[in-house]
Amino acid sequence: MLGPHAHPEVALHGASLAEYVEALNANDLEGVAAIMLRSAHRLADAGADFLICPDNTIHSAMDHFEAKSPLPLLHIAKVVVAEARRRDVRRAGILGTKWLVESDVYPSALENAGIEWLRPEPNERAEISRIIMEELVYGQFREVSKAYFRALIERMRERGCDAVILGCTEIPLIISDANSALPTLDSTRLLAEAAVQHAIVPMAATADQ
Repeated sequence: MLGPHAHPEVALHGASLAEYVEALNANDLEGVAAIMLRSAHRLADAGADFLICPDNTIHSAMDHFEAKSPLPLLHIAKVVVAEARRRDVRRAGILGTKWLVESDVYPSALENAGIEWLRPEPNERAEISRIIMEELVYGQFREVSKAYFRALIERMRERGCDAVILGCTEIPLIISDANSALPTLDSTRLLAEAAVQHAIVPMAATADQ
């Protein structure tokens, strides 16, 4: 897009996952937002123009974050839902941690776009969350866990879904269009692509001057 070897500048800050897990387990969304704001201010100090957060789950704290953020943020669910609309998705299955799946992060965005949505059953939520937090975050990619995800997506297809949201950074490590019974909406990749598009607009304008 910008020519050989060219890309927007990137500044990264990541707080310890343990801090987030502690706050999420306590259902302390204000605490989650406080951790996010700490990162946001450090990135603002580093010269960032806008923010992205590839962690789907902590978007559940946006009500406590956005008004206090020093920088605008590209919301991952809005990016994913825009792609779902482009693909004419009618009913999307939501996959992710138990915290994410049981939150309003994707349901509200999907409903605003006129798209139906479906959560996995409670026992299914518990198992995919366990796989994510006990295996995938540690780089363990077990065939039995891949098979569980594939079978779950097949069940969601049978329940009327025509696409599935990979609403967790780690899920694309084991699931993609190549092994899924439904087309996938890879939230991580879609957010990255949206961030590049957002960043190159001012860069391109500067280059034209």
